[in-house]
Amino acid sequence: MAFNDLLLQLGGVGRFQQIQVTLVVLPMILMASHNTLQNFTAAIPTHHCRPPADTNLSKDGELEAWLPRDGQGQPESCLRFTSPQRGPRFPNGTETNRTGATEPCTHGWIYDNSTFPSTIVTEWDLVCSHRTLRQLAQSLYMVGVLLGAMIFGYLADRLGRRKMLILNYLQTAVSGTCAAFAPNFPVYCAFRLLSGMSLAGITLNCMTLNVEWMPIHTRACVGTLTGYVYSLGQFLLAGVAYAVPHWRYLQLLVSVPFFVFFIYSWFFIESARWYSSSGRLDLTLRALQRVAWINGKREEGANLSMEVLRASLQKELTMGKGQASATMLLRCPALRHLFLCLSMLWFATSFAYYGLVMDLQGFGVSIYLIQVIFGAVDLPAKLVSFLVVNSMGRRPAQMASLLLAGICILINGVVPQDQSIVRTSLAVLGKGCLAASFNCIFLYTGELYPTMIRQTGLGMGSTLARVGGIVSPLVSMTAELYPSVPLFIYGTIPVAASAAAALLPETLGQPLPDTLRDVENRRRGKKTQQQQQQEKQMVPLQASAQEKHGL
Repeated sequence: MAFNDLLLQLGGVGRFQQIQVTLVVLPMILMASHNTLQNFTAAIPTHHCRPPADTNLSKDGELEAWLPRDGQGQPESCLRFTSPQRGPRFPNGTETNRTGATEPCTHGWIYDNSTFPSTIVTEWDLVCSHRTLRQLAQSLYMVGVLLGAMIFGYLADRLGRRKMLILNYLQTAVSGTCAAFAPNFPVYCAFRLLSGMSLAGITLNCMTLNVEWMPIHTRACVGTLTGYVYSLGQFLLAGVAYAVPHWRYLQLLVSVPFFVFFIYSWFFIESARWYSSSGRLDLTLRALQRVAWINGKREEGANLSMEVLRASLQKELTMGKGQASATMLLRCPALRHLFLCLSMLWFATSFAYYGLVMDLQGFGVSIYLIQVIFGAVDLPAKLVSFLVVNSMGRRPAQMASLLLAGICILINGVVPQDQSIVRTSLAVLGKGCLAASFNCIFLYTGELYPTMIRQTGLGMGSTLARVGGIVSPLVSMTAELYPSVPLFIYGTIPVAASAAAALLPETLGQPLPDTLRDVENRRRGKKTQQQQQQEKQMVPLQASAQEKHGL
Protein backbone atom coordinates (compact mmCIF):
# COMPACT_ATOMS: atom_id res chain seq x y z
CA MET A 1 0.00 0.00 0.00
CA ALA A 2 1.43 3.40 -1.02
CA PHE A 3 0.97 6.61 0.97
CA ASN A 4 -1.74 7.78 -1.45
CA ASP A 5 -3.72 4.59 -0.70
CA LEU A 6 -3.47 5.35 3.02
CA LEU A 7 -4.92 8.81 2.47
CA LEU A 8 -7.81 7.41 0.45
CA GLN A 9 -8.46 4.79 3.12
CA LEU A 10 -8.58 7.48 5.80
CA GLY A 11 -11.13 9.64 4.00
CA GLY A 12 -9.41 11.05 0.91
CA VAL A 13 -10.55 14.65 0.82
CA GLY A 14 -12.29 14.56 4.16
CA ARG A 15 -13.16 17.13 6.78
CA PHE A 16 -9.53 17.46 7.86
CA GLN A 17 -8.24 18.18 4.35
CA GLN A 18 -11.00 20.71 3.72
CA ILE A 19 -10.36 22.60 6.95
CA GLN A 20 -6.57 22.56 6.90
CA VAL A 21 -6.26 23.43 3.21
CA THR A 22 -8.62 26.38 3.71
CA LEU A 23 -6.72 27.69 6.73
CA VAL A 24 -3.32 27.20 5.09
CA VAL A 25 -4.39 28.89 1.85
CA LEU A 26 -6.16 31.83 3.50
CA PRO A 27 -2.98 33.87 4.25
CA MET A 28 -2.12 33.73 0.55
CA ILE A 29 -4.78 36.39 -0.03
CA LEU A 30 -2.36 38.91 1.49
CA MET A 31 0.70 37.66 -0.41
CA ALA A 32 -0.20 39.81 -3.44
CA SER A 33 -0.62 42.78 -1.11
CA HIS A 34 2.94 42.47 0.16
CA ASN A 35 4.57 41.53 -3.15
CA THR A 36 3.21 44.56 -5.04
CA LEU A 37 2.54 46.81 -2.06
CA GLN A 38 5.18 49.30 -3.15
CA ASN A 39 3.15 50.22 -6.23
CA PHE A 40 0.99 52.14 -3.75
CA THR A 41 3.16 52.82 -0.69
CA ALA A 42 5.98 54.11 -2.94
CA ALA A 43 3.85 55.78 -5.61
CA ILE A 44 5.39 58.96 -7.06
CA PRO A 45 2.94 61.87 -7.15
CA THR A 46 3.45 64.92 -9.32
CA HIS A 47 6.01 67.18 -7.68
CA HIS A 48 8.13 70.28 -8.18
CA CYS A 49 10.71 72.26 -6.24
CA ARG A 50 9.74 74.16 -3.15
CA PRO A 51 10.73 77.86 -3.32
CA PRO A 52 12.71 79.53 -0.50
CA ALA A 53 10.97 79.75 2.85
CA ASP A 54 10.47 83.53 2.62
CA THR A 55 8.48 83.26 -0.65
CA ASN A 56 4.94 84.60 -0.44
CA LEU A 57 3.06 81.72 -2.04
CA SER A 58 -0.28 83.48 -1.62
CA LYS A 59 0.79 86.12 -4.14
CA ASP A 60 -0.45 85.40 -7.65
CA GLY A 61 2.27 83.96 -9.90
CA GLU A 62 4.91 83.92 -7.19
CA LEU A 63 5.29 80.12 -7.18
CA GLU A 64 5.37 79.89 -10.99
CA ALA A 65 8.16 82.46 -11.08
CA TRP A 66 10.50 79.94 -9.46
CA LEU A 67 9.62 76.98 -11.71
CA PRO A 68 11.21 76.41 -15.14
CA ARG A 69 9.16 74.46 -17.71
CA ASP A 70 10.02 71.23 -19.52
CA GLY A 71 9.42 70.44 -23.19
CA GLN A 72 5.71 69.76 -22.55
CA GLY A 73 5.20 73.03 -20.70
CA GLN A 74 5.00 71.35 -17.29
CA PRO A 75 7.00 72.51 -14.25
CA GLU A 76 10.38 70.80 -13.92
CA SER A 77 10.40 68.19 -11.16
CA CYS A 78 14.01 68.55 -10.06
CA LEU A 79 15.09 72.11 -10.95
CA ARG A 80 14.14 75.65 -9.98
CA PHE A 81 15.37 79.10 -10.86
CA THR A 82 18.02 80.60 -8.62
CA SER A 83 15.86 83.73 -8.49
CA PRO A 84 12.25 84.34 -9.55
CA GLN A 85 11.84 84.88 -13.30
CA ARG A 86 8.83 86.89 -14.46
CA GLY A 87 8.51 87.07 -18.20
CA PRO A 88 6.11 89.11 -20.34
CA ARG A 89 2.61 87.75 -20.80
CA PHE A 90 0.67 86.78 -23.90
CA PRO A 91 -2.68 88.50 -24.55
CA ASN A 92 -4.51 85.55 -22.94
CA GLY A 93 -2.65 86.17 -19.69
CA THR A 94 -0.17 83.27 -19.82
CA GLU A 95 3.51 83.96 -19.46
CA THR A 96 6.01 83.55 -22.25
CA ASN A 97 8.89 81.10 -21.88
CA ARG A 98 11.23 82.20 -19.13
CA THR A 99 14.93 81.52 -19.01
CA GLY A 100 17.49 81.85 -16.26
CA ALA A 101 20.01 80.04 -14.14
CA THR A 102 18.65 76.92 -12.41
CA GLU A 103 19.66 74.85 -9.42
CA PRO A 104 18.53 71.60 -7.72
CA CYS A 105 15.68 71.64 -5.23
CA THR A 106 17.61 72.79 -2.18
CA HIS A 107 14.48 73.48 -0.10
CA GLY A 108 12.67 70.22 -0.80
CA TRP A 109 9.62 69.54 -2.93
CA ILE A 110 5.91 70.26 -3.09
CA TYR A 111 3.82 67.16 -3.88
CA ASP A 112 0.37 66.76 -5.36
CA ASN A 113 -1.40 64.92 -2.55
CA SER A 114 -4.78 64.59 -4.29
CA THR A 115 -4.27 60.90 -5.16
CA PHE A 116 -1.58 59.79 -2.70
CA PRO A 117 -1.74 61.77 0.57
CA SER A 118 1.35 60.05 1.94
CA THR A 119 3.88 57.61 0.50
CA ILE A 120 7.44 56.72 1.43
CA VAL A 121 8.46 58.88 -1.53
CA THR A 122 6.80 62.01 -0.16
CA GLU A 123 7.80 61.33 3.45
CA TRP A 124 11.49 60.77 2.75
CA ASP A 125 11.81 62.73 -0.54
CA LEU A 126 12.82 59.74 -2.69
CA VAL A 127 12.81 61.75 -5.91
CA CYS A 128 15.33 63.31 -8.27
CA SER A 129 18.84 62.49 -7.05
CA HIS A 130 17.37 60.07 -4.47
CA ARG A 131 14.92 58.33 -6.82
CA THR A 132 17.06 55.17 -6.97
CA LEU A 133 16.37 54.62 -3.25
CA ARG A 134 12.77 53.85 -4.13
CA GLN A 135 13.84 50.86 -6.22
CA LEU A 136 16.33 49.93 -3.51
CA ALA A 137 13.46 49.32 -1.09
CA GLN A 138 11.78 46.88 -3.48
CA SER A 139 15.09 45.21 -4.34
CA LEU A 140 15.86 44.66 -0.66
CA TYR A 141 12.42 43.12 -0.23
CA MET A 142 13.25 40.73 -3.09
CA VAL A 143 16.62 39.98 -1.49
CA GLY A 144 14.67 39.02 1.64
CA VAL A 145 12.44 36.72 -0.40
CA LEU A 146 15.55 35.16 -1.93
CA LEU A 147 17.15 34.55 1.48
CA GLY A 148 13.89 33.23 2.90
CA ALA A 149 13.47 30.76 0.05
CA MET A 150 16.93 29.34 0.68
CA ILE A 151 16.83 29.34 4.48
CA PHE A 152 13.24 28.32 5.19
CA GLY A 153 13.10 25.84 2.33
CA TYR A 154 16.06 24.01 3.82
CA LEU A 155 14.80 24.27 7.42
CA ALA A 156 11.37 22.93 6.41
CA ASP A 157 13.01 19.72 5.18
CA ARG A 158 14.95 19.44 8.43
CA LEU A 159 12.42 20.67 11.02
CA GLY A 160 9.05 20.26 9.32
CA ARG A 161 6.54 22.32 7.37
CA ARG A 162 4.29 23.24 10.32
CA LYS A 163 7.05 24.74 12.48
CA MET A 164 8.22 26.92 9.64
CA LEU A 165 4.71 28.20 8.93
CA ILE A 166 4.24 29.16 12.58
CA LEU A 167 7.55 31.02 12.62
CA ASN A 168 6.92 32.72 9.28
CA TYR A 169 3.46 33.97 10.26
CA LEU A 170 4.87 35.56 13.41
CA GLN A 171 7.84 37.09 11.60
CA THR A 172 5.58 38.58 8.90
CA ALA A 173 3.23 40.06 11.48
CA VAL A 174 6.01 41.62 13.56
CA SER A 175 8.22 42.88 10.73
CA GLY A 176 5.28 44.22 8.71
CA THR A 177 3.89 46.07 11.71
CA CYS A 178 7.31 47.51 12.58
CA ALA A 179 7.72 48.69 8.97
CA ALA A 180 4.51 50.71 9.38
CA PHE A 181 6.09 52.57 12.32
CA ALA A 182 9.58 52.91 10.83
CA PRO A 183 11.11 56.28 11.82
CA ASN A 184 13.40 56.48 8.80
CA PHE A 185 14.08 54.88 5.44
CA PRO A 186 16.91 52.47 6.46
CA VAL A 187 14.79 51.00 9.25
CA TYR A 188 11.86 50.64 6.83
CA CYS A 189 14.06 48.74 4.36
CA ALA A 190 15.36 46.43 7.09
CA PHE A 191 11.86 45.39 8.14
CA ARG A 192 10.75 44.99 4.52
CA LEU A 193 13.68 42.61 4.00
CA LEU A 194 12.56 40.56 7.01
CA SER A 195 9.01 40.52 5.67
CA GLY A 196 10.26 39.23 2.33
CA MET A 197 12.10 36.38 4.05
CA SER A 198 9.08 35.17 6.00
CA LEU A 199 6.64 35.57 3.10
CA ALA A 200 8.86 33.33 0.96
CA GLY A 201 8.68 30.66 3.66
CA ILE A 202 4.89 30.95 3.82
CA THR A 203 4.54 30.51 0.07
CA LEU A 204 6.74 27.41 -0.06
CA ASN A 205 5.31 25.65 2.98
CA CYS A 206 1.71 26.47 2.12
CA MET A 207 1.94 24.60 -1.18
CA THR A 208 3.97 21.68 0.16
CA LEU A 209 1.93 21.03 3.31
CA ASN A 210 -1.29 20.99 1.29
CA VAL A 211 0.06 18.82 -1.53
CA GLU A 212 1.47 16.24 0.89
CA TRP A 213 -1.89 15.81 2.62
CA MET A 214 -3.95 15.50 -0.57
CA PRO A 215 -4.59 12.46 -2.79
CA ILE A 216 -3.12 12.42 -6.29
CA HIS A 217 -6.30 13.34 -8.14
CA THR A 218 -6.78 16.58 -6.15
CA ARG A 219 -3.28 18.07 -6.28
CA ALA A 220 -4.00 20.24 -9.34
CA CYS A 221 -7.18 21.50 -7.66
CA VAL A 222 -5.19 22.58 -4.61
CA GLY A 223 -2.60 24.36 -6.74
CA THR A 224 -5.29 26.18 -8.71
CA LEU A 225 -7.15 27.13 -5.52
CA THR A 226 -3.96 28.64 -4.11
CA GLY A 227 -3.46 30.61 -7.31
CA TYR A 228 -7.01 31.95 -7.26
CA VAL A 229 -6.69 33.05 -3.64
CA TYR A 230 -3.54 34.96 -4.61
CA SER A 231 -5.42 36.58 -7.51
CA LEU A 232 -8.23 37.55 -5.16
CA GLY A 233 -5.59 39.30 -3.10
CA GLN A 234 -4.79 41.56 -6.07
CA PHE A 235 -8.41 42.76 -6.13
CA LEU A 236 -8.28 43.22 -2.38
CA LEU A 237 -5.10 45.30 -2.62
CA ALA A 238 -6.64 47.68 -5.15
CA GLY A 239 -9.71 48.23 -2.96
CA VAL A 240 -7.80 48.56 0.31
CA ALA A 241 -5.19 50.89 -1.22
CA TYR A 242 -7.95 53.10 -2.62
CA ALA A 243 -9.77 53.21 0.73
CA VAL A 244 -6.58 53.65 2.78
CA PRO A 245 -4.18 55.81 0.72
CA HIS A 246 -1.86 56.67 3.64
CA TRP A 247 1.12 54.33 3.32
CA ARG A 248 1.60 53.67 7.05
CA TYR A 249 -2.03 52.67 7.59
CA LEU A 250 -1.96 50.52 4.44
CA GLN A 251 1.23 48.75 5.55
CA LEU A 252 -0.30 48.09 8.96
CA LEU A 253 -3.58 46.84 7.50
CA VAL A 254 -1.95 44.10 5.40
CA SER A 255 0.36 42.99 8.25
CA VAL A 256 -1.80 42.74 11.38
CA PRO A 257 -3.92 39.78 10.10
CA PHE A 258 -0.81 37.60 10.25
CA PHE A 259 -1.07 37.65 14.04
CA VAL A 260 -4.38 35.79 13.60
CA PHE A 261 -2.76 33.34 11.18
CA PHE A 262 0.01 32.77 13.70
CA ILE A 263 -2.48 31.87 16.44
CA TYR A 264 -4.50 29.31 14.49
CA SER A 265 -1.45 27.78 12.77
CA TRP A 266 -0.63 26.00 16.06
CA PHE A 267 -3.57 23.68 15.29
CA PHE A 268 -2.13 22.50 11.95
CA ILE A 269 -1.15 18.82 11.67
CA GLU A 270 2.36 18.21 10.39
CA SER A 271 2.79 16.33 7.12
CA ALA A 272 2.74 12.58 7.80
CA ARG A 273 4.64 12.10 4.57
CA TRP A 274 7.45 14.30 5.94
CA TYR A 275 7.41 12.36 9.22
CA SER A 276 7.80 9.06 7.37
CA SER A 277 10.57 10.35 5.12
CA SER A 278 12.38 11.51 8.30
CA GLY A 279 12.10 8.04 9.81
CA ARG A 280 9.64 9.13 12.57
CA LEU A 281 7.14 6.28 12.27
CA ASP A 282 5.58 6.97 15.69
CA LEU A 283 4.70 10.54 14.71
CA THR A 284 3.49 9.34 11.32
CA LEU A 285 1.06 6.95 13.00
CA ARG A 286 -0.15 9.63 15.42
CA ALA A 287 -0.76 12.13 12.62
CA LEU A 288 -2.63 9.62 10.44
CA GLN A 289 -4.81 8.53 13.36
CA ARG A 290 -5.71 12.15 14.13
CA VAL A 291 -6.67 12.69 10.50
CA ALA A 292 -8.75 9.49 10.52
CA TRP A 293 -10.57 10.67 13.66
CA ILE A 294 -11.33 14.12 12.18
CA ASN A 295 -12.52 12.54 8.92
CA GLY A 296 -14.88 10.21 10.77
CA LYS A 297 -12.80 7.12 9.91
CA ARG A 298 -12.15 6.01 13.49
CA GLU A 299 -12.26 2.31 12.72
CA GLU A 300 -9.73 2.67 9.89
CA GLY A 301 -7.54 4.76 12.16
CA ALA A 302 -7.72 2.22 14.94
CA ASN A 303 -6.64 -0.51 12.54
CA LEU A 304 -3.44 1.34 11.78
CA SER A 305 -0.44 0.12 13.74
CA MET A 306 3.31 0.34 13.62
CA GLU A 307 3.47 -3.01 11.82
CA VAL A 308 0.97 -1.88 9.18
CA LEU A 309 2.89 1.32 8.58
CA ARG A 310 6.21 -0.50 8.36
CA ALA A 311 4.77 -2.78 5.71
CA SER A 312 3.02 0.03 3.85
CA LEU A 313 5.81 2.60 4.00
CA GLN A 314 8.79 0.26 3.90
CA LYS A 315 10.33 2.15 0.98
CA GLU A 316 10.16 5.53 2.74
CA LEU A 317 11.60 4.11 5.96
CA THR A 318 14.49 2.24 4.35
CA MET A 319 15.47 4.76 1.70
CA GLY A 320 14.37 8.14 3.01
CA LYS A 321 16.43 8.53 6.14
CA GLY A 322 19.21 10.58 4.57
CA GLN A 323 19.22 14.24 5.49
CA ALA A 324 18.27 16.64 2.76
CA SER A 325 20.99 18.93 1.48
CA ALA A 326 21.01 21.54 -1.25
CA THR A 327 24.23 20.02 -2.60
CA MET A 328 22.27 16.88 -3.46
CA LEU A 329 20.59 18.88 -6.21
CA LEU A 330 23.94 19.07 -7.98
CA ARG A 331 25.56 15.77 -6.92
CA CYS A 332 22.80 13.46 -8.09
CA PRO A 333 22.47 13.40 -11.92
CA ALA A 334 18.68 12.95 -11.85
CA LEU A 335 18.20 15.82 -9.39
CA ARG A 336 20.72 17.98 -11.23
CA HIS A 337 18.72 17.61 -14.43
CA LEU A 338 15.53 18.69 -12.62
CA PHE A 339 17.28 21.54 -10.82
CA LEU A 340 18.80 23.12 -13.94
CA CYS A 341 15.59 22.93 -15.99
CA LEU A 342 13.36 24.16 -13.18
CA SER A 343 15.77 26.98 -12.35
CA MET A 344 15.38 28.35 -15.88
CA LEU A 345 11.59 28.17 -15.60
CA TRP A 346 11.48 29.88 -12.17
CA PHE A 347 13.87 32.65 -13.21
CA ALA A 348 12.13 33.41 -16.51
CA THR A 349 8.64 33.48 -14.99
CA SER A 350 9.55 35.83 -12.16
CA PHE A 351 11.85 38.00 -14.30
CA ALA A 352 9.13 38.80 -16.85
CA TYR A 353 6.32 38.92 -14.25
CA TYR A 354 7.86 41.60 -12.07
CA GLY A 355 9.01 43.48 -15.15
CA LEU A 356 5.33 44.03 -15.90
CA VAL A 357 3.60 44.35 -12.53
CA MET A 358 6.02 46.70 -10.76
CA ASP A 359 5.56 49.60 -13.17
CA LEU A 360 1.82 50.23 -12.96
CA GLN A 361 2.25 54.01 -13.16
CA GLY A 362 3.91 53.56 -16.56
CA PHE A 363 0.61 52.55 -18.21
CA GLY A 364 -0.77 56.09 -18.08
CA VAL A 365 -4.11 55.08 -16.52
CA SER A 366 -5.41 54.94 -12.96
CA ILE A 367 -3.07 52.82 -10.86
CA TYR A 368 -6.08 51.34 -9.05
CA LEU A 369 -7.80 50.43 -12.32
CA ILE A 370 -4.74 48.70 -13.78
CA GLN A 371 -4.31 46.77 -10.52
CA VAL A 372 -7.88 45.48 -10.84
CA ILE A 373 -7.36 44.60 -14.52
CA PHE A 374 -4.15 42.74 -13.71
CA GLY A 375 -6.02 40.80 -11.05
CA ALA A 376 -9.02 40.11 -13.30
CA VAL A 377 -6.93 38.58 -16.09
CA ASP A 378 -5.69 35.92 -13.66
CA LEU A 379 -9.17 34.41 -13.34
CA PRO A 380 -9.57 33.11 -16.91
CA ALA A 381 -5.81 32.52 -17.26
CA LYS A 382 -5.66 30.21 -14.26
CA LEU A 383 -8.87 28.46 -15.27
CA VAL A 384 -7.41 27.66 -18.68
CA SER A 385 -4.17 26.60 -16.98
CA PHE A 386 -6.12 24.28 -14.65
CA LEU A 387 -7.94 22.65 -17.56
CA VAL A 388 -4.72 22.16 -19.52
CA VAL A 389 -2.85 20.86 -16.46
CA ASN A 390 -5.55 18.28 -15.76
CA SER A 391 -6.23 17.21 -19.34
CA MET A 392 -2.94 17.56 -21.25
CA GLY A 393 -0.46 17.58 -18.38
CA ARG A 394 1.90 19.87 -16.47
CA ARG A 395 4.61 20.01 -19.12
CA PRO A 396 2.51 21.41 -22.03
CA ALA A 397 0.84 23.89 -19.68
CA GLN A 398 4.22 25.17 -18.49
CA MET A 399 5.61 25.42 -22.01
CA ALA A 400 2.56 27.17 -23.47
CA SER A 401 2.18 29.73 -20.69
CA LEU A 402 5.81 30.89 -20.91
CA LEU A 403 5.87 30.88 -24.69
CA LEU A 404 2.67 32.90 -25.07
CA ALA A 405 3.78 35.36 -22.38
CA GLY A 406 7.08 35.98 -24.16
CA ILE A 407 5.38 36.44 -27.53
CA CYS A 408 2.93 39.01 -26.10
CA ILE A 409 5.76 41.01 -24.54
CA LEU A 410 7.85 40.89 -27.72
CA ILE A 411 4.93 42.12 -29.83
CA ASN A 412 4.40 44.91 -27.33
CA GLY A 413 7.96 46.02 -27.96
CA VAL A 414 7.21 46.86 -31.62
CA VAL A 415 3.79 48.49 -31.06
CA PRO A 416 4.01 52.31 -31.32
CA GLN A 417 4.03 54.18 -28.02
CA ASP A 418 0.85 56.10 -28.84
CA GLN A 419 -1.17 52.85 -29.14
CA SER A 420 -1.79 52.76 -25.40
CA ILE A 421 -4.86 50.51 -25.56
CA VAL A 422 -3.09 47.88 -27.66
CA ARG A 423 0.03 48.03 -25.49
CA THR A 424 -1.95 47.73 -22.27
CA SER A 425 -4.00 44.83 -23.65
CA LEU A 426 -0.87 42.92 -24.66
CA ALA A 427 0.73 43.58 -21.28
CA VAL A 428 -2.39 42.31 -19.48
CA LEU A 429 -2.49 39.18 -21.65
CA GLY A 430 1.20 38.54 -21.04
CA LYS A 431 0.73 39.02 -17.31
CA GLY A 432 -2.12 36.50 -17.32
CA CYS A 433 0.08 33.91 -19.02
CA LEU A 434 2.85 34.53 -16.48
CA ALA A 435 0.36 34.14 -13.62
CA ALA A 436 -0.68 30.80 -15.12
CA SER A 437 3.01 29.86 -15.36
CA PHE A 438 3.53 30.64 -11.67
CA ASN A 439 0.46 28.58 -10.81
CA CYS A 440 1.77 25.61 -12.79
CA ILE A 441 5.40 25.72 -11.70
CA PHE A 442 4.61 25.55 -7.98
CA LEU A 443 2.61 22.37 -8.55
CA TYR A 444 5.04 20.95 -11.11
CA THR A 445 8.11 21.48 -8.91
CA GLY A 446 6.44 19.88 -5.89
CA GLU A 447 5.58 16.81 -7.95
CA LEU A 448 9.02 16.42 -9.53
CA TYR A 449 11.20 16.51 -6.39
CA PRO A 450 11.16 13.61 -3.86
CA THR A 451 9.69 14.15 -0.39
CA MET A 452 13.06 14.12 1.39
CA ILE A 453 14.25 17.17 -0.55
CA ARG A 454 11.01 18.65 -1.85
CA GLN A 455 11.12 21.82 0.25
CA THR A 456 14.80 22.36 -0.52
CA GLY A 457 14.04 22.04 -4.23
CA LEU A 458 11.10 24.42 -3.99
CA GLY A 459 13.26 26.79 -1.98
CA MET A 460 16.03 26.79 -4.58
CA GLY A 461 13.50 27.30 -7.35
CA SER A 462 11.98 30.21 -5.50
CA THR A 463 15.48 31.56 -4.94
CA LEU A 464 16.07 31.68 -8.70
CA ALA A 465 12.69 33.37 -9.07
CA ARG A 466 13.77 36.09 -6.64
CA VAL A 467 17.01 36.55 -8.53
CA GLY A 468 14.79 37.26 -11.52
CA GLY A 469 12.77 39.70 -9.42
CA ILE A 470 15.93 41.52 -8.36
CA VAL A 471 17.41 41.70 -11.86
CA SER A 472 14.13 42.80 -13.44
CA PRO A 473 14.20 46.45 -12.20
CA LEU A 474 17.80 46.78 -13.42
CA VAL A 475 16.74 45.78 -16.93
CA SER A 476 14.14 48.57 -16.95
CA MET A 477 17.03 51.05 -16.82
CA THR A 478 17.97 50.06 -20.39
CA ALA A 479 14.97 52.12 -21.53
CA GLU A 480 17.34 55.10 -21.51
CA LEU A 481 19.03 53.52 -24.55
CA TYR A 482 15.78 52.80 -26.37
CA PRO A 483 12.25 52.66 -24.86
CA SER A 484 11.49 49.12 -26.12
CA VAL A 485 14.75 47.45 -25.08
CA PRO A 486 13.37 46.25 -21.69
CA LEU A 487 10.37 44.65 -23.40
CA PHE A 488 12.58 42.79 -25.86
CA ILE A 489 14.60 41.41 -22.95
CA TYR A 490 11.52 40.59 -20.86
CA GLY A 491 10.03 38.72 -23.83
CA THR A 492 13.09 36.84 -25.02
CA ILE A 493 13.88 35.19 -21.69
CA PRO A 494 10.53 33.33 -21.22
CA VAL A 495 10.47 32.26 -24.88
CA ALA A 496 13.94 30.72 -24.51
CA ALA A 497 13.14 29.18 -21.12
CA SER A 498 9.99 27.46 -22.40
CA ALA A 499 12.24 24.97 -24.20
CA ALA A 500 13.53 23.74 -20.82
CA ALA A 501 10.06 22.44 -19.94
CA ALA A 502 10.31 19.96 -22.83
CA LEU A 503 13.22 18.27 -21.02
CA LEU A 504 11.17 17.51 -17.89
CA PRO A 505 9.07 14.36 -17.28
CA GLU A 506 5.28 14.52 -17.12
CA THR A 507 3.72 14.08 -13.65
CA LEU A 508 0.01 14.01 -14.47
CA GLY A 509 -1.59 11.16 -12.50
CA GLN A 510 1.76 9.97 -11.12
CA PRO A 511 2.44 9.25 -7.42
CA LEU A 512 4.64 11.72 -5.58
CA PRO A 513 8.26 10.46 -5.48
CA ASP A 514 9.51 9.88 -1.96
CA THR A 515 13.16 8.96 -2.53
CA LEU A 516 16.01 9.53 -4.93
CA ARG A 517 15.49 6.03 -6.26
CA ASP A 518 11.97 7.00 -7.34
CA VAL A 519 13.32 9.96 -9.29
CA GLU A 520 16.04 7.88 -10.96
CA ASN A 521 13.60 5.11 -11.89
CA ARG A 522 11.15 7.62 -13.31
CA ARG A 523 13.91 9.16 -15.40
CA ARG A 524 14.92 5.73 -16.75
CA GLY A 525 11.31 4.66 -17.27
CA LYS A 526 11.62 1.52 -15.12
CA LYS A 527 8.31 1.85 -13.31
CA THR A 528 5.97 2.69 -16.14
CA GLN A 529 4.12 -0.63 -16.14
CA GLN A 530 3.93 -0.79 -12.34
CA GLN A 531 2.50 2.72 -12.16
CA GLN A 532 -0.09 1.87 -14.78
CA GLN A 533 -1.19 -1.13 -12.71
CA GLN A 534 -1.39 1.06 -9.60
CA GLU A 535 -3.50 3.61 -11.42
CA LYS A 536 -5.93 0.90 -12.59
CA GLN A 537 -6.26 -0.33 -9.02
CA MET A 538 -6.83 3.21 -7.72
CA VAL A 539 -9.63 4.11 -10.16
CA PRO A 540 -12.44 2.55 -8.09
CA LEU A 541 -10.94 3.95 -4.88
CA GLN A 542 -10.77 7.46 -6.33
CA ALA A 543 -14.26 7.22 -7.81
CA SER A 544 -15.63 6.13 -4.44
CA ALA A 545 -13.84 8.96 -2.64
CA GLN A 546 -15.03 11.54 -5.16
CA GLU A 547 -18.63 10.32 -4.96
CA LYS A 548 -18.61 10.37 -1.17
CA HIS A 549 -17.13 13.84 -0.80
CA GLY A 550 -18.87 15.46 -3.73
CA LEU A 551 -15.77 16.04 -5.89
